[in-house]
Amino acid sequence: MKIYFVTGEPSGDLLASSLMKALKEKAPEAEFYGVGGETMKSYGFQTLFNMAELTVMGFFEVIPRLPLILKRLKQTVADIEKLAPDIIITVDSWGFVSALLSRLKKKHNAVPKLHYVAPQVWAWKKGRAKNVAKLVDRLMTLLPYEPEYFEKYGLKCDFVGHPVVENRIDEIDASDFRYKYNIPSKANIISVLPGSRNSEVKRLIPVFVKAIDILSEKIENLYIVIPTVETVADRVRKAFENIDSPYRIITGRDERYAAFKQSIAAIAASGTVSLELASCKTPHVVAYTFNPFTNFLADIFVDVEYANLINMLCHKEIIPEFILGECLSDSIADKVLELTDSKIAAQMILETGEGLRKLQLPDILPSEKAAEIVLEMISQNDIKR
Repeated sequence: MKIYFVTGEPSGDLLASSLMKALKEKAPEAEFYGVGGETMKSYGFQTLFNMAELTVMGFFEVIPRLPLILKRLKQTVADIEKLAPDIIITVDSWGFVSALLSRLKKKHNAVPKLHYVAPQVWAWKKGRAKNVAKLVDRLMTLLPYEPEYFEKYGLKCDFVGHPVVENRIDEIDASDFRYKYNIPSKANIISVLPGSRNSEVKRLIPVFVKAIDILSEKIENLYIVIPTVETVADRVRKAFENIDSPYRIITGRDERYAAFKQSIAAIAASGTVSLELASCKTPHVVAYTFNPFTNFLADIFVDVEYANLINMLCHKEIIPEFILGECLSDSIADKVLELTDSKIAAQMILETGEGLRKLQLPDILPSEKAAEIVLEMISQNDIKR
């Protein structure tokens, strides 16, 4: 059984690896191929090329990378045709994935195609839902309200739940985190997460560093912990080497969660990490910005009230957002300072818990449900053949 994965994001790497684990439990003979990240390698996966080459967002950020991306598209199509897998599972990264699937369609490739993580058509370009329906055979969504956007175009959709609900965060022991990294017991730790893409790290770090400088004057014994991923680790290390506050850069899933549990607050790039922080009961703010022109376009074309998933699910701002033109260091610092108030922090933690409960099915974990769908599609295709 040959299963071909394609993802270009660190979050997709984690999602695909959880699915691989569930597939190995149900079908030990499964072999994994394609494009992915470090976590997927735990299951015998070797990526065709470095996933970080695809990890870019923003119109003007993509343009310089186009020749390389086109080269990788051609390489991936050739690899799929050579391997003839039983199924192709694309995970997030819709920009690259849609181009790949379009090329496969032109070649009349008959391998079943399953996409995991719905493009955010509810936010912008709602017409993309029709294109998704033309390119994939089935869609697995992380959010309960997403299937309706695609089902009206005849695409079979399944809400499987969000992977954050099965991270077993409660099992992470954070008791020795300070000792391990020689962090004083009286230190007030703030976790700072500037993103997992080189383009977003480049934009957000200056804003976050300035916010840290402001907070260092207002919070005693401030200590900064910066969880990061290997794709951007070098850039992050260089960017933070001259800050005045004591700090520590860490990598690894368990280390990240331990840091969250020991933090009085966090500043994070808007994205999945907000759900992880919420699961760790860490008060936090989220921020995001592009270059000025992309910000201008986003203001015009992106139609959402909130950027944060918990805020969307609860229809109100629970997690403070500083997006596009509002991504300002002083505003971020002021809000983080508010969150150090125990009453304000406790209320946020209570309300984020309500949002997290909407992200799961009652009787099955997301990866297990996703694995069942994968094996069902392979079995149905075998019957057709």
